[in-house]
Amino acid sequence: MNAFIFPGQGSQKVGMGGDLAAASPHARAIFEEVDDALGQRLFAIMRDGPEDQLTLTENAQPAIMANAIATLRVLEQEFGLTLADKAHCVAGHSLGEYTALCAAGAFSLADTARLLKLRGQAMQAAVPVGVGAMAALLSADIDKAGALAEAAAQGQVCEIANDNDPGQVVLSGHIEAIERAIEMAKDHGIKRGIKLPVSAPFHCSLMQPAADRMAEALAKVQPGAFTVPLYANVTAARVTDPAEEQHLLVEQVTGRVRWRESVLAMREAGIEHFVELGGKVLAPMVGRIDKEAATTNLITMDDCEAFAKEML
Repeated sequence: MNAFIFPGQGSQKVGMGGDLAAASPHARAIFEEVDDALGQRLFAIMRDGPEDQLTLTENAQPAIMANAIATLRVLEQEFGLTLADKAHCVAGHSLGEYTALCAAGAFSLADTARLLKLRGQAMQAAVPVGVGAMAALLSADIDKAGALAEAAAQGQVCEIANDNDPGQVVLSGHIEAIERAIEMAKDHGIKRGIKLPVSAPFHCSLMQPAADRMAEALAKVQPGAFTVPLYANVTAARVTDPAEEQHLLVEQVTGRVRWRESVLAMREAGIEHFVELGGKVLAPMVGRIDKEAATTNLITMDDCEAFAKEML
């Protein structure tokens, strides 16, 4: 049984999608449709840079989605392998949950692009630059990370943002609290904390203004039926009801990304093979969560062709 999984922010890089677009008119069509939906030349930034434009949250989020959906379209149109036939469920990390919903037919490509552009803008605007920060804790389990966050908060926000795998948890909150957490990491049995190069403190309660904006947007663009079930970030549980998912997407802005728990839940449901489309971020996490799980990364035409031959 296969899960198709979709990466989140941080997986972007200049050049992304360029080879696929050169090789496949179906991939080019995806990038053109996203450009049209956003009214900007996003694919030119993806392919040619500059990097500082691509890493802007409002550009990175739709770009990562477009690259993953272009990869899926290549699988479907060039190699005759559809998600509905080959995937038993989908999941995505943070913005990747929107990509997963688009892949499963719950959102149109244009709506997904516009929602992610807005999401990026809203998350950036929620907290003034320099007020918030995030840190990755290495060799930290969820209990140690929780204790550290509580100790470092000292009246400020310091919360677990991402539970990625057994050795990496990410904290988010006020910059002073995050800096305290980094200083206190070793005292809590954690190897070290590393401040992340991000523009805002994602997935913590400081993002409430962004959650409010997404609630308004999602009230107007509600997800439709899914072709396959989704495992949601904030519950690490299977979802098939579009109305429930609409609420979970709002909660996701301030809530924890429970990626480790999501992978374990999919494994328990019988998923043996995790196929990451458009990146090489989630598959290594899956390997650290469960060494018995099989993983595949699909980025190039050759990757897609090899996977299609294996599946057909």
